[in-house]
Amino acid sequence: MPASSPSITDLLINLQEGREGALDALMPLVYEELRRIANHFIRLERPDHTLQPTALVHEAYLRLIDQRTASYKSRIHFYSVAATVMRRIMVDHARRRNAEKRGGGRVVALESGIEAVQQESEDVVRVDQALELLARIDPRQARVVELRFFGGLSNEETAAVLGISERTAKRDWAMARAWLHRELGTDPA
Repeated sequence: MPASSPSITDLLINLQEGREGALDALMPLVYEELRRIANHFIRLERPDHTLQPTALVHEAYLRLIDQRTASYKSRIHFYSVAATVMRRIMVDHARRRNAEKRGGGRVVALESGIEAVQQESEDVVRVDQALELLARIDPRQARVVELRFFGGLSNEETAAVLGISERTAKRDWAMARAWLHRELGTDPA
């Protein structure tokens, strides 16, 4: 995450209050970080994936600024919500693709080096479904997975977003990964 910038938080507040010019001032400040998150998502996809990082950023940005009831507490909160929105976009894209072509069950890898793994659309949907189930059991663990796996956040950044200790974030990540491996029928080794 980039260094703390009170101007981003101020602009988010201005945007929520409907102040003129806030949107135009906000976009250049958040674009690169949104693009980093989008690139992370695209790396998780198969090599011939059709959704481009720029399109993902623009779609997410449109959804983020269109949320009339959203109340961003900080820059980190905004990026956390952005990662969630991008996850939804990617899952929707994968579901549309799977509706056109049904595939067999591939094994999903959930190691700590997940950013290096090439994912198929079916895997993104399977992980999303398992994550929704985990959220009913332990919402915080599900949020840790969402931020780490889909958002590409570090353990430290995840802890900051959730307001928990790094040790708790690390423990939740380990527990959630083990649960997901069991749920998805994969071998954690």
